[in-house]
Amino acid sequence: MAVLQKIRNRSGLLLLIIGFALLAFVVQDLFTKGLKSQSHEVGSVNGKDIAFEDFRVKVANLEKSGQGGQMTQTQAVNQTWEIEVNKALLVDQFDKAGIRVGEAYKLDAFKKDPNIGSAPMFQTNGKFDLTKFKDFFKNNPDQAKMFEEREKDMVLNGQYQIYNTMVKAGMYTTKAEGKFKYALEQDKVNFDYVGVMYSSVKDSEVKVTDEDITAYMKKHEKRFKAEETREIEFVLVEDKPSTKDQEEVKEKLVALLNSRVEYNKTTGTNDTLPGFKDASNLAEFVGQNSDLPYDTTYVSKQQLPTEAADALFNLPTGEIYGPYINNKHYCLSKMIGRKANDKVKASHILISWEGIDRVQKKEKRTKEEAKAKAESLLAQAKANPSSFMMLALTNSDDSSAQQGGDLGYFGPGQMVKPFNDFAFNNPVGTIGLVESEFGYHIINVTDKQDAVRLATIAHKIQPSESTTNEAYTKATQFEMDAAAKDFAAIAKKANLKVESVRAKAMDEAVGAAGNQRQIVKWAYTDDTNVGDIKRFEVVNVGHVIARLKKINPKGLTNIEDARPSVEGLIKNEKKAQIILAKMKGGSLASIAAANKVTVQNSAAVAIDSPMLPNVGMEPKVVGTAIGTGVNKVSAPIEGISGVYVVQTKSVTKAPKIAKYDDYITKLKQQAIQNTGRVIPTLKNAADIEDNRLEFY
Repeated sequence: MAVLQKIRNRSGLLLLIIGFALLAFVVQDLFTKGLKSQSHEVGSVNGKDIAFEDFRVKVANLEKSGQGGQMTQTQAVNQTWEIEVNKALLVDQFDKAGIRVGEAYKLDAFKKDPNIGSAPMFQTNGKFDLTKFKDFFKNNPDQAKMFEEREKDMVLNGQYQIYNTMVKAGMYTTKAEGKFKYALEQDKVNFDYVGVMYSSVKDSEVKVTDEDITAYMKKHEKRFKAEETREIEFVLVEDKPSTKDQEEVKEKLVALLNSRVEYNKTTGTNDTLPGFKDASNLAEFVGQNSDLPYDTTYVSKQQLPTEAADALFNLPTGEIYGPYINNKHYCLSKMIGRKANDKVKASHILISWEGIDRVQKKEKRTKEEAKAKAESLLAQAKANPSSFMMLALTNSDDSSAQQGGDLGYFGPGQMVKPFNDFAFNNPVGTIGLVESEFGYHIINVTDKQDAVRLATIAHKIQPSESTTNEAYTKATQFEMDAAAKDFAAIAKKANLKVESVRAKAMDEAVGAAGNQRQIVKWAYTDDTNVGDIKRFEVVNVGHVIARLKKINPKGLTNIEDARPSVEGLIKNEKKAQIILAKMKGGSLASIAAANKVTVQNSAAVAIDSPMLPNVGMEPKVVGTAIGTGVNKVSAPIEGISGVYVVQTKSVTKAPKIAKYDDYITKLKQQAIQNTGRVIPTLKNAADIEDNRLEFY
């Protein structure tokens, strides 16, 4: 009691001491980590900052809306970063080019946006009313702020369309280039040659060293640029249910089948509780005894668990099937009912018309023209039903065109009403035409299936407390042992598999452990050194014990990564030197004899398609043959597959033609594809500072 009294008397002093200790901890942490975390910019592009607060909001919005809620924060961060960097690079180009978007463009864009142009609140006599539109935002400042962001994106899109058109316009092709393309395709050469293949020299005769690979990469530096990476090796100690755990879950589930007697503490009597077999209120029974909620929907056979589908679908009403495993649950299912033809499978061809903005149309057409085309396609489909897939592929305005119009199975109410009514009210094999808000649909009803309704009680198969404790003990023991001994040897002794990953700063995937951003971030922390080991507890996975194996600095690609693509090329270069020493002689016959090969002939070959029979593409060889005087023997040529010497027999020049339009068109099409290289080119030339690691 005396000790407690002293503590009470000195509580103020104790609080002061604790306060100083906490302050010291914070200060120490600040000095340890430096002032990086105080930065307000997530990065910069050519000196223009990307503010973190703005970036954070965009990441959160993308994470919520992206990929059906399956997008991770890291994926959202990386995608937002790409968007912001690309936007900054393009805006800089827009400013330099003086590209502006006027009010007329904005107005047109507003009208085309179905959420704005078709909104009743912005219309007068069925037409978009700009005054109403402006007045709405004057009276709703919160909505106006949100709209400002949409307007910015709209302006940027308009500027990009102008910029892209300018870039495409710059990708012109001259008549001289068309004429040259014509010559490359039509000038033909006939020549004899001697070829000594690289394969004639054994691989054992040449050696490729690390120095050779490094020298090759330096020579072709642009191809072998690499970001900094960290090599992490790890073992996974899974916290998964044991066989005993599974059996216990199964036994508890099976025990629910029949009625049971339980003592009621409130009444002091034994109550008989109904089992799954004889429960009068299945919804209540499932709600009280299942880890998954009661499902009232009817499902097709395709929607049932694959291994149990046949048994479940054919189950008589009132009968029970199980226990069976489905998605890490032991399950018991009882047949409640069946509906005939509840699921329909259909294909369709959508023909839309101008004014329906929600559909990306393949061609412009009026409603009357759309109807005429739809009726024509209907007649063709009815006359030859097997052609429906091809008709959809070549004519449909719907994205399902790529699948031949196939929409798969769907239930009542999933399609717009006219489509729904036709599909469910007509037998399989019926082809017909309906109109909806999306356009005209030529529909082919391809299958119908019954659907069943099941009551299912499910118990999750999860590790028991003792199993989880065993995994924890094993993981912590491994962490302690590996800190002082060989990582791989300790893993082998513990019967654990060592995996390795090479991660960039903003990666999150860690092999079998899945997306584990915290592990990658630990590897990039300033106070993590090569050889350091750390254990991570991963929910629903177990324990990951990771070791930072190696740091690969920014610069050239890692030698081992480059080896597969480079080693063969370097070997051929070395083999070429061996072969060149033997490619001596005044004639092809003497060179062939010295190398124990025969003289070959290649006739009517063009530079644009430089194929040698039984060899493959050899553009250097064909180009040399065309450029070498007739009957002259060339110097040795290091080709793709070997070393060659050629003797030109004849060159046939292509006849002159009046126009080279076809060849100019070919080159234009190739040039237009180069517009896709604008962003990568701008990135390579830009000064980009990336601080994402400090925030995520």
